[in-house]
Amino acid sequence: MKIILAAPRGFCAGVHMAIDSLSLTLDKFGPPVYVYHEIVHNQFVVNEFQGKGAVFVNSIEEVPEGSVLLFSAHGVSPAIRQAAQNRKLHAIDATCPLVTKVHLEAIKYAKAGCTIILIGHEGHDEVLGTMGEAPEAIVLVEDEADVDRLEFPTGTRLAYLTQTTLSVDDANRVIKRLRERFPEIESPPKEDICYATQNRQEAVKLLSDEADVVVVLGSQNSSNSQRLRELAAEKGQRAYLVDGSQDLSEDLFQHDDTILITAGASAPESVVQETIAWLQEKFNATLESREIRQEDVKFPLPKPLRAFAKEKAQSE
Repeated sequence: MKIILAAPRGFCAGVHMAIDSLSLTLDKFGPPVYVYHEIVHNQFVVNEFQGKGAVFVNSIEEVPEGSVLLFSAHGVSPAIRQAAQNRKLHAIDATCPLVTKVHLEAIKYAKAGCTIILIGHEGHDEVLGTMGEAPEAIVLVEDEADVDRLEFPTGTRLAYLTQTTLSVDDANRVIKRLRERFPEIESPPKEDICYATQNRQEAVKLLSDEADVVVVLGSQNSSNSQRLRELAAEKGQRAYLVDGSQDLSEDLFQHDDTILITAGASAPESVVQETIAWLQEKFNATLESREIRQEDVKFPLPKPLRAFAKEKAQSE
């Protein structure tokens, strides 16, 4: 057996920032620290933080008045921010800057009088936050069939935005159909799908042809991880999305398989290495790393944590 280890993989800059933010918040304020929704969509990360005193909630009403609350990487709507303020919560915003970019675009287009067509997955945390910026002006579509059902009065000014973690190919198909139906539709000067999502998808595209099986490390509710599995499956490979080696069994593999391993943007490197070790133990697999692009993006911590982070670094 041969393992091809894809790079880039795993944590993106937004996830690094969000996880560092929660760690620092726990250090600074002590548990419990409340987090609105999962800090990132990864069960391993969520379980680890729960063990340290993080409490993940789906409603602001679950948070006791005056408590410390962290907004997750996926962003929140203005209504959630106001609800936190009403409960006198000490809120720290760990929204990924690339998600914030989409929020600001939604506000801009809504103020300009546009009807905004948001390409994304219904119910996803990021989509809920973005739609909350201008609910009266945003229409959600998931695929080309949704686009075909759209009807607007003559003269309606249109713009589109996308969820940051979509499949690049799927998004392009929907955008193509939007432009066919509405040639005057506006769009941001720079696309919304994040660099890390694109890089991880590109690695799977380029490397999966060399593999018999593709193993994606990530959780089932991780949109970008699901897209990696789907992309591999579309190319004809046996493809599995798992949280870790505990979800694999020996009968999924042949001893002469070539396995491509990658990880979604919210999956920690530790689960990647554990999965490699499992395959090496069970199948005596060899390992080859393949990097298709370097990543050096970093996002700053939320302002309330920067001074504390600096003090902590100096004391260590």
